Amino acid sequence: MNLGFQDYISIKLHKTDLNLTNEIKSRLEPYNLAPEQNLIMMLLWEEDGLTQNQLAQKLNKDKTNVARMASNLEKKGFITRSLSIEDRRSLKLYLTEEGKQLGEKVIPIAEEFNDVVCNGITNEELMELERILNKMNKNVDQPK
Repeated sequence: MNLGFQDYISIKLHKTDLNLTNEIKSRLEPYNLAPEQNLIMMLLWEEDGLTQNQLAQKLNKDKTNVARMASNLEKKGFITRSLSIEDRRSLKLYLTEEGKQLGEKVIPIAEEFNDVVCNGITNEELMELERILNKMNKNVDQPK
């Protein structure tokens, strides 16, 4: 039996990703923050002073992409970049006062959005979803 377009799990995951991204995009728009940029900010609100390499690793993004996003965040006045004392080739990202204040507004929005997305889903179901998604990622990451 051949699968129909809507039967592919990758299509269902993609549709869910688009829905989530579009919704968070509209919620972040008033704060001049794109969803991808918000990922960097979330990590910095958790631990200020990460390097661009650390961010790239945590986000599973290439360094060029992270550097571009960091440059945009710097232009918006949310972060500053400075050379690391430990490694002069490495740039560390620090929140500005404006960036810290932004977190006070955006973190509650992210938490509320997480609550909306997880409404009616048990902790056990969330753990199972995470386990399944990790398995899928592992399957894709395996050498062909």
